[in-house]
Amino acid sequence: MYATPTLATRFANSARVLRSEVPLSEDQMRRAAPSIFAEGKHASRSERYTYIPTIDVLRGLHREGFEPFMVAQGRSRIEGKTEYTKHLIRMRHRSEVDTAGAVYAKPEAHEIILINSHDGASSYQLLSGIFRFICTNGMVVGDVSNDIRIKHKGDIRGEVIEGAFRVLDDFEAVDESTDAMKAIELKPEEERAFARAALTLRYGEQAEGQPPAPITAEQLMQARRPEDAGNSVWANLQRVQEHVTRGGLRGRTVQGRRMHTREVASIDRNVALNRALWVLAEEMRKLKT
Repeated sequence: MYATPTLATRFANSARVLRSEVPLSEDQMRRAAPSIFAEGKHASRSERYTYIPTIDVLRGLHREGFEPFMVAQGRSRIEGKTEYTKHLIRMRHRSEVDTAGAVYAKPEAHEIILINSHDGASSYQLLSGIFRFICTNGMVVGDVSNDIRIKHKGDIRGEVIEGAFRVLDDFEAVDESTDAMKAIELKPEEERAFARAALTLRYGEQAEGQPPAPITAEQLMQARRPEDAGNSVWANLQRVQEHVTRGGLRGRTVQGRRMHTREVASIDRNVALNRALWVLAEEMRKLKT
C-alpha cells in the first residue's frame, strides 16, 4: 500500500492547511477544516440561502471519481463564525491517480479547486489548478479555463458536479498552454521584467519616494532546487510563483531591519495572486510567439 505521512501546517493566524500525498479521509478534513462539515448556515444568511454542507457536495464528487488531496480553511476574529468560514479543497480525478492513491510518475497533476463558505463570503467556485510534485506546490490556472461560480440556491450538488466535469474538460487547453510555456525561452532581461512585474503584483506599485519592496526581482529569479533551473517561461513562472506565494526570502523592512517574507496565507489573496502570475506568464508567452 502506497502511503506517506500527511503534512499539516498552520499559516500565520489567517488560514489552516492540510495536504497529503494520498486522498484525505473525512476525519482528516474535519480536523483541518471543520467548516466543510458545518451543520447549518451562519445566522446572517436569509431564508433564500440554500444550505448544502460542502461535505455533501464532496461526497457527490467522490462518487464521480474526485478525491481530495488538500484542504484549507480561513479563520475569523468574530466569535462563533470560524465554523462557517471560507474553505478550499484541491481534488484530483481518479483517472490521474492509480489504485494505491499515488499519482502516476509525471512532474505535474491536474487539480480541481473548490471554494465555498457558509457565512456568505463566497458562492461555490470551481477553478483549474496544477500541482507540481517536486516542490509540493499548487498553482491556480489563469485565463485558459472556466471560472465557475454557483450561488447558494437550487440544485447545488448537481451544478457543482457538472461544473467539476467542465473544469476537467479544460485540462487539454491547460496542457497546451503549459507545453507552450515549457518550449519558449526567455532572455535575461525578459526574465527580469517578469520578476519585476511579479513584485508589483505582490507588493503593489512603488511610486517615487516610496520605500522599495522588501525583496528584489533578482531574488525571485533564483532557483530553490536544480529542477527549477532553466530559461523557459514555465521555469520562470515556477520560481517566481513559489517565492512570491510561499515567502521565506531574506529582505529588509521599511525601517531597514532584516526580515523574511511571509507566506500568502489568505485563501482569496493566494488564489488571486496565483491566477495573476499565470496570466502574466501567458502574456509573456504570447509576446514571444
